[in-house]
Amino acid sequence: MAAVPRRISALALLLAVALAGCGGSDKKAATAPAAATSTVAAKPAPAGCRTVKAPAPKGEQSLKAATTPVPAGSTVVLQTSCGTIEIRLATARSPKTDAAFAGLVKRGFFDGLTFHRIVPGFVIQGGDPAGDGQGGPGYTVVEKPSSTLRYTVGTVAMAKTGSDPPGASGSQFFIVTGPQAASLPPDYALLGRVTKGLAAAKAIEKVPADDQGAPSTPVVIERATLRTG
Repeated sequence: MAAVPRRISALALLLAVALAGCGGSDKKAATAPAAATSTVAAKPAPAGCRTVKAPAPKGEQSLKAATTPVPAGSTVVLQTSCGTIEIRLATARSPKTDAAFAGLVKRGFFDGLTFHRIVPGFVIQGGDPAGDGQGGPGYTVVEKPSSTLRYTVGTVAMAKTGSDPPGASGSQFFIVTGPQAASLPPDYALLGRVTKGLAAAKAIEKVPADDQGAPSTPVVIERATLRTG
């Protein structure tokens, strides 16, 4: 795992492990444990969420990162089984990260994927084609974030493994839903910020999950679209 400043609490250190995700095509780099098959008994979806079937994993991907710049003011809209989430992309601060992510959105990569990890008070994480925390698009983009970046509620950033360099990303992303993520070091590439639909992210956070963060009922990204500014 990457070095963590001593000011980070033991709890934040443990939670940081939950942000590990395979960024590229080398599965050996995914050192954090995958989200195990949930042992939590299936329960009705919480308020704001619909009960849906689990989609089949898309499997191994071997894509190339898009590099076309994204216009300022662009947003990604995630239509999920718990509501719609709109993310304003941080195009000025993270042009490479946003270009690659927008490219995946335009090719329909995220349609039918899930939020595979839920850590209440911390983050919800999705964007894995394997569905278990070990998958990615087949490439890694590196764009180190500013040392002043703080992961406050509503921030959207990219997950990576502990062995990846700061700012590495593939397709897995997380939405900050609780204050504890503010203690994370600025190692995770910034994607943008939720401007509408934080209530939907909070609804996802309420889905029961096991001790690995795997939800007891599927939370599906039904469609992702890009709106250019």
